[in-house]
Amino acid sequence: MEIVYSIFFFLFGIVLGSFYNVVGLRVPKKESIIYPPSHCPHCQRRLTAIDLIPVFSYILLRGKCRTCGAGISPVYVVSELATGFMFVFGYLRLGWSFELAVALLFISLLVIIVVSDFQYMIIPDKVLLFFLPLIILGRFLSPLEPWWDAFLGAAIGFAILLGIAVVSKGGMGGGDIKLFLLIGLVLGTVKTVLTLFLSSIIGLFAGIMVLKMRKQGMKNPVPFGPSIAVAAIIVYFYGDSIIRWYWNLF
Repeated sequence: MEIVYSIFFFLFGIVLGSFYNVVGLRVPKKESIIYPPSHCPHCQRRLTAIDLIPVFSYILLRGKCRTCGAGISPVYVVSELATGFMFVFGYLRLGWSFELAVALLFISLLVIIVVSDFQYMIIPDKVLLFFLPLIILGRFLSPLEPWWDAFLGAAIGFAILLGIAVVSKGGMGGGDIKLFLLIGLVLGTVKTVLTLFLSSIIGLFAGIMVLKMRKQGMKNPVPFGPSIAVAAIIVYFYGDSIIRWYWNLF
């Protein structure tokens, strides 16, 4: 049955991942996620069922619009696959539990903000506000130990990022600050700090690579949201192991 459930979570994940693409691309532009229906951004043709099968349509159409032949951004298929695989991984690690619901919410939030931040360098408040009560509810159903660590983590995550923004005079975006509030609710105090540390390392290397590829100067902004998301997922699933490894060094 585990194989059947894994297939279910993968299919569930890629379908939601397709929807998260729409949310991540439309909400920052203040567009409806329902209307207009999905269409090719180049020729404006309304997409049909064969164009909208998550992952498989991209493969069948070889990453191109079948009307105008324009290339389809690989961001779509990457986010769909990432959501599908992470949903399966979450299920295999956590089983059927309230914590699995927290994990799926957390993954969903991070996928949306990666799409949005990668495309527009914006983490929309509407997305964060939508997930905030759901994550709080999830933490009541599956509390951390101790239970108040989620709220302390949220306060500390928000405060640290706000302090960095003040000291750097805007070097940290408002969306990143609010995102760490939600990360704190999910991870708790120590793991939130670990996420900040790890995301800074990932962001540094990713930023250098992107700037070299684009042949741009160091003053050109690079979205920090994807680095935060990668670090948060690593810490969510492996934070305890990382912390134990660190303390065993002494």
